[in-house]
Amino acid sequence: MIEFGPVTWPPAPIRTERLVLRQSEARDRAAVIELFASPEVGTYTGGPRPRDELEAAVPEVPGRRPGFFVIDVEGAMIGMITLDRRDAGRPGHIRPDAREVELGYMLLPEAWGRGYAAEACAVALDWCADALPGEPVVLCTQTANDRAMRLAAKLGFTEVERFEEYGAEQWFGVRPPATPSG
Repeated sequence: MIEFGPVTWPPAPIRTERLVLRQSEARDRAAVIELFASPEVGTYTGGPRPRDELEAAVPEVPGRRPGFFVIDVEGAMIGMITLDRRDAGRPGHIRPDAREVELGYMLLPEAWGRGYAAEACAVALDWCADALPGEPVVLCTQTANDRAMRLAAKLGFTEVERFEEYGAEQWFGVRPPATPSG
């Protein structure tokens, strides 16, 4: 979970031309379960979780915490964005205190290939830059995940290092903080 300083959570919904990033609601529970149970989504996230375990574990209103955004298209959840502090015990860091803001995202397979991830991540990163000025953001993904590697580059992340974690080579990158314009 991330602390957003003086920013009130949740923020007002963030709207783009096609998407709304908003706080989770009870109606999102089925989509959250589908995300974590999906074999396609699980390919690069440690594998799908059993649906019965998810049914028992996912709360009535999933993801109701700072840093968790639902990606909504026409009133339906298609995925999620997370902004969390990277765990100090994991490999991959750019700061001595190891508590960098880390971007995470997952979309349902039917939403893939439409540019939704890029659009949602870009607006979440813009929001984060306003909420936490001067903070770099990090991202970690498997090198085998071609789509995530392309998106990281498109979003302005540059490689810091690669390492082995979860039985696969991981790519760890950073997006430097935006510099104030003017």
